[in-house]
Amino acid sequence: MEKKVLGGREKVRVAVAQMAAVFLDKARTVDKACQAILEAGRQGAELITFPEAFVPGYPAVYTGGWESDPKEWSPYMLALQDNALVVGDRETQLLAEACRQARVYAVIGCNELDDRVGSRTLFNSLFFFGRDGELLGRHRKLMPTYTERTYWGWGDASDLFVLDTDIGRIGGLICGENLMVLVKAAMMHRGEEFHIAVWPGAWSGHGHSHIMEPETDPHKGSCLIYPLIRSYAIEAQCFVLSASGLLRDGDIPERWQSLKKSPHMNYSWAVGGSAVVNPYGRFIADPTLGEETILYADCHASQIKLSKALFDVLGHYARWDVAQLLVRTHPWEPVVSEEEAEEWERERAEELTWEEVKQVAEKYNMDPEALESALDDLGV
Repeated sequence: MEKKVLGGREKVRVAVAQMAAVFLDKARTVDKACQAILEAGRQGAELITFPEAFVPGYPAVYTGGWESDPKEWSPYMLALQDNALVVGDRETQLLAEACRQARVYAVIGCNELDDRVGSRTLFNSLFFFGRDGELLGRHRKLMPTYTERTYWGWGDASDLFVLDTDIGRIGGLICGENLMVLVKAAMMHRGEEFHIAVWPGAWSGHGHSHIMEPETDPHKGSCLIYPLIRSYAIEAQCFVLSASGLLRDGDIPERWQSLKKSPHMNYSWAVGGSAVVNPYGRFIADPTLGEETILYADCHASQIKLSKALFDVLGHYARWDVAQLLVRTHPWEPVVSEEEAEEWERERAEELTWEEVKQVAEKYNMDPEALESALDDLGV
């Protein structure tokens, strides 16, 4: 069997759309995304990504809570639900059609309304579209950060995947997930060749008047995004497409102008800062601040291959005989059938570690290796 890098291509052209949402307007934001997808296709890109929660905008720029004015809070929350994407809705189909026309893979950050009957929970999601217009996968952010928990539910074990495509293996994580060590390891060991990292902006550490203040110098500033994406690229030996959000006064429709005066509103740090990094941790599309643009970069398969010539991080250098990672593969559900519960129990039995085998063997005065052999014979 031939093992191919980037689907056998010598290089793949990629794009990062640093664009502002039309805040809380799903239809107009999706139209901007479709135009960007078509433009990227005309420029020869085969993969494009958009920032975190691009459709219809990153809601946690408004940090209302129990003390909020209901006249301010209630319309905001209703509009967020009404303008979130739902799998299979008209806007999702428009995005899919744009990908089909452009022959481009696209990763779209969005607010997603749960498709479970009776639920109105929102998720911070990435939608992965194929060049044929199919929705190939959906990743929901596993752990919303700080005030984000006001808006979003949690993703689950079904949300970690890497797509094997004709241009390479594509995976992605959302904002703070790129700090989650075990989750990062789980993604890396799925053999990513393109890692999508999305963010709501670029912030300068803990600021003086606000926790979130805008980054002004991506090369000498204190924003954590840049060391994170460079480190991820080096450790995973992949290309990282980093898309950061942008929001300016003019991107907020008239209906929401009053929110700008709220003490709960701060979007000064939504200044972009998108970039593309190669497997050596070098920028091949430099961070760009403060403007709408589409960044392009050519990703060469040889750079992945050569990086592994020194440290084959996912091969012999992994030393999985020393340390292994256990990852769930199915979600928790509120209602399951008896057959599903039994199947999950069987899967759990298959996940017995050597330490667990030894504990059981010790309890019943058995030889651990004999017990393990017996379990193997039983298919457990």
